[in-house]
Parts: sequence; C-alpha cells; structure tokens
Amino acid sequence: MSNKSTKKGLDRFKFEVASELGVPLKNGYNGDLTAKQNGSVGGYMVKKMIEAQEKQMAGKQ
Repeated sequence: MSNKSTKKGLDRFKFEVASELGVPLKNGYNGDLTAKQNGSVGGYMVKKMIEAQEKQMAGKQ
C-alpha cells in the first residue's frame, strides 16, 4: 500500500470517527475545535484500531 492510499484511508477513518462522535471536523483548518474534541477523535481512532487488531490476532490462533 502506498503512502498516499494509506493517508487517504486514515483521513476517511478520521472523518468517520468524528462523525460518530459528533465532532464537526472538516477538511482544512480545524483550529476552531477544542483540544478535547480533537483528542476524542484521535483517542477513539486508536481504540478502534486496537480492537480490530485484537480481533484479527484472535482469528489467527
């Protein structure tokens, strides 16, 4: 997977998570969002990635 497709995938995932959390994330400048809003998106992304990896690892055993 190329860096561009990886970045596009992560961006898509970021907007999906922001939508789930009700954070009004948009393309470009998001300086009007609070640190709490931005942090919740990043934190939830990590949580979902860990859960997906754990499921994948459990299926390989």
